Amino acid sequence: MADRLTEARDLLLRLGLPKPQQNEQSCYTLLALARVGMATPWSEATATNQTVRIGIMDYIRDTLGKEYAENTRETVRRKVLHQFQAAGLIIRNPDAPGRPTNSPLTDYRLTPEGLAAIKAYGTAGFDAAAQAFKDAHGSLAERYAMERDQAKVPVVLPDGATLVLSPGKHNEVERAVVEEFGPRFAPGAELLYLGDTSEKAVLVAEDRLAELGFEFEVHDKMPDVVLYDAERDWLFLVEAVTSHGPMEPKRVEELRVLFAGVSSGFVFVSAFPDRAEYRKHQADIAWETEVWLADEPSHMLHYNGDRFLGPHDPA
Repeated sequence: MADRLTEARDLLLRLGLPKPQQNEQSCYTLLALARVGMATPWSEATATNQTVRIGIMDYIRDTLGKEYAENTRETVRRKVLHQFQAAGLIIRNPDAPGRPTNSPLTDYRLTPEGLAAIKAYGTAGFDAAAQAFKDAHGSLAERYAMERDQAKVPVVLPDGATLVLSPGKHNEVERAVVEEFGPRFAPGAELLYLGDTSEKAVLVAEDRLAELGFEFEVHDKMPDVVLYDAERDWLFLVEAVTSHGPMEPKRVEELRVLFAGVSSGFVFVSAFPDRAEYRKHQADIAWETEVWLADEPSHMLHYNGDRFLGPHDPA
């Protein structure tokens, strides 16, 4: 069966399905939709209406020998069939287009172009059939990649250069820190480090960090943004907070240890998108740290009592 699953995975890849839809569950679903068993030639694939339970899950269990839990049906619907439909590989409710999505009678059928490509798999005509499929429906993998690129977060750096972060609210806050917080509260500061929720780090000024005394390799304990104000010799260590990770006492101590070789003054900042997110973490924030809200960029909250913005020596 491993060889047949390998073939199904290769087929999905060459039809332009994204990587998450090349997994084992997707391969079994494709085989069930095409009614291709362990020894059935691909050329004998058929297109018939299949419901998730009776048509697909039962075939996977009874013919392909793979049993999934009852609650897997919703996963197959959301993580496999939805994407197969978006890719043009299947049609939902071809017999009754007006049928409600949550109807137990909802069924799926391979499209003519999808079936033609599947039947041609392993033959000299497959490349032409696969191209005809993509000409008709496009490549879902390429479409998803284009959508991800369009959703990326551009960041204008202090020197005027631009780089992009992966999409997401967390990285939107990081952009605000670089573009709004920095110029207001650390004018002229150098950007020494900028993290990314998916890429880990997109900017690391290793030589400059080393000049300041940073003695460790950059790793996942780094704050999200590091700014250095040379005029005041202040190092701003900033955490962008959208679900977790404000400057709690434990985090402050962790960063003091990480930057122990640096003699500059430390300014610890928790950056939130708005007051609503800030309120969720208000009780956890350490004293002698700063709070900044991206939607109120001109103001800060100072968690201290003896001064406003600036470094504090540990007690």
